[in-house]
Amino acid sequence: MKPERKPAIKLDRESILIDARRELAMPSRRLFGKQLLTLGGLTMLTGCSITDNDSVNTFLTAVSRLNDRAQAFIFDPTQMAPTYTEAQITRPFPFNAFYGIDDVPEVDASDYKLQLSGLITGKKTWMLPELYALPHAEQITRHICVEGWSAIGRWGGTPFGDFLRRVGADTSAKYVGFKCADDYFESIDMPTALHPQTLLTFEYDGARLPPKYGFPMKLRMPTKLGYKNPKHIVEMFVTNTYPGGYWVNQGYNWFGGS
Repeated sequence: MKPERKPAIKLDRESILIDARRELAMPSRRLFGKQLLTLGGLTMLTGCSITDNDSVNTFLTAVSRLNDRAQAFIFDPTQMAPTYTEAQITRPFPFNAFYGIDDVPEVDASDYKLQLSGLITGKKTWMLPELYALPHAEQITRHICVEGWSAIGRWGGTPFGDFLRRVGADTSAKYVGFKCADDYFESIDMPTALHPQTLLTFEYDGARLPPKYGFPMKLRMPTKLGYKNPKHIVEMFVTNTYPGGYWVNQGYNWFGGS
């Protein structure tokens, strides 16, 4: 039985403010953000008042969206994330999800089909043997969790940007969205989707991707925080309409750069 989706909650105010301070404190953002982290600076920049609970939520939403825009503005689609050696791999690699390990979905490989929709000309469904036959690439990169831990893992699959071009995706569109077998959903910006290290993964550490890490496929992005990397993907779509995401809709930063 699939786990019930958690109900939407009010924005996590503390998380958003911590995220804004962290992003604007980074060296590449300091000049831009030096005077903005005061309450007055942020309210002036967002155009929001903070006189009651509703206005506070509106203010924090505006701060989060400002953070998204700042991260998107400085994102370099050619800048590579650090890579590591096999000796540096974290073993065992941690399991992390919005449910316990006993509730990991069991996807039947024999009848699995990847659905494509939205601004894509080639909307055929993809079976696992077809996906496994795509050009192969590997990376050993660090997964950074918003909860404060990180781990280094070895991922194998096919470059996601090449896959998008292969299926005729509109790469001038704004977003790529994902629906997953565990009811998770997520979306990313197109520049990140096309980043050379963004990988549609089918393997972990030289073997078929196990269920706890996202079988049959996980999107691996070393330029994003962990919650932006969807697992158990069953559908992907390209759109110009903002799709949100499971945790994003509960107050997490959408851009989610690592």
